[in-house]
Amino acid sequence: MAITLADLLSDPALGLVTEGRSEPPAQPIQWVAVTELEDPRPFLNGAEVVLTTGVRLKTGAAQRAFVRRAHDAGALAIGFGVGLTHRRIPAAVLAEADAVGLPAFRVPYEVPFIAIGKRVADALSADRYAGLEDLLEGHAVLASALLGPGGLAALLGELARMLGTDVALFQYGACIARASGPGTAGRAPGVAPAPGTDAADPEPTTWHRLPVATGLKDRCTLAIAEPYGRTAVVDYAQSLISVELTNQARNRTGARTAMGQLLEDVVRGSLAGAEAAARLASSGIDTTHRHSVLIVDVASGQRRALRTLPLPDGWNGGATGLVDERLVLVLPAGVARDPAELSRYLHGAGLTARVGVGGTYAQPNGLRWSYFEAREALQRGQPLNFADRLSLTSLLMSSADVPLADLAAETLRPLEAFDSAHGAGLMTTLQRYLDLDGSVAAVAADLDLHRNTIRYRLQQVVALTGYDPAVTADRVHLYLALRVRALG
Repeated sequence: MAITLADLLSDPALGLVTEGRSEPPAQPIQWVAVTELEDPRPFLNGAEVVLTTGVRLKTGAAQRAFVRRAHDAGALAIGFGVGLTHRRIPAAVLAEADAVGLPAFRVPYEVPFIAIGKRVADALSADRYAGLEDLLEGHAVLASALLGPGGLAALLGELARMLGTDVALFQYGACIARASGPGTAGRAPGVAPAPGTDAADPEPTTWHRLPVATGLKDRCTLAIAEPYGRTAVVDYAQSLISVELTNQARNRTGARTAMGQLLEDVVRGSLAGAEAAARLASSGIDTTHRHSVLIVDVASGQRRALRTLPLPDGWNGGATGLVDERLVLVLPAGVARDPAELSRYLHGAGLTARVGVGGTYAQPNGLRWSYFEAREALQRGQPLNFADRLSLTSLLMSSADVPLADLAAETLRPLEAFDSAHGAGLMTTLQRYLDLDGSVAAVAADLDLHRNTIRYRLQQVVALTGYDPAVTADRVHLYLALRVRALG
């Protein structure tokens, strides 16, 4: 361990004699400076023991000035070598040292200054060697924890133990892993705490945040509860975390792509029955139990983020896949979390996101049903959208035997072509007519047009498509066509 002035003075091999009245400081000695200059300040960095024989300190004024200058430079003590130019430590040196609170000791003639320097150097070397051994041991412990079954959580646990305080890891503003130090009250922050504090703490906690590079725009930080002192083991932990999160992102992309292909086969109807149940079970989805499907859709420029986006703490109990550039979550009914929490996380991550939530069903067909419920719910356009009742559109969409896409294209293509050529607004008029329960007056007010204009446009719809929106059967047909078109 580091050597202090008390350790140095108590070494019998050196025979140093304390003569000043000031108590030795507990601060470790950083070096021994030998000087015969009247002003040693340019060559001192602080925390040194200054050794001199006082060969140039011939007057009391010079001796007092030397002591003051050594003290001003941050010296820990003055060792005065006697028997060469001075038989004893000059009285002015001792008086000034006592006045400024600087310890002073006598170095006998037979003790060379180099012996004192060697003693301090050996102690510093041993301290640094011990520190290096501790650091290497810490590296090994952290690496072993990361490579073990506990993974990132185990690494944070070991880091919290080493630092004696709480640690947490954040990505996209949410806590993805945490650990409490020994003897702490578990102050690790939850999802998106207020800056600098944890709302769950009985008392506010200050967190020291360190960036972790992952190659993603994820605002990844390692949070360490104060008090925190810089230590090299944290640098190594940052590096390990960076590598692990990069690997996790790469693995997440591959897993979501593969799961997305399976889910797409199921929801498209090309994989069904016992074969679908077996394939889903091998991927961790037991369709004998009830599941709910959530679909996350984001702005087109943000869709790449869905490949690697980690889920917040507690949301890893289900399967995730990419279908039509949307993130699909299949969550067992028993572990489903509040979708509002996921929505808040997505917006906290800076994503312009919508979440569609399907119902909870068993069997592969139930999974398809839930998927199309969630997909239809997305059309409401809110940050969080629930499928709150059974939908004929979702039922038909979940049946691969019903060619709804062809129906929609065949029905609406004449209207789209006419609008493109003449700017007639037939599609908009038809959509508003159906949305407003067939009220010509309401449509005219909504579009700021004359009622006769609305009636004329509806007659054009009949002429171009052969379907009359005033007739119930035709209205259902046109409504389904528009809904399928909106769902893509």
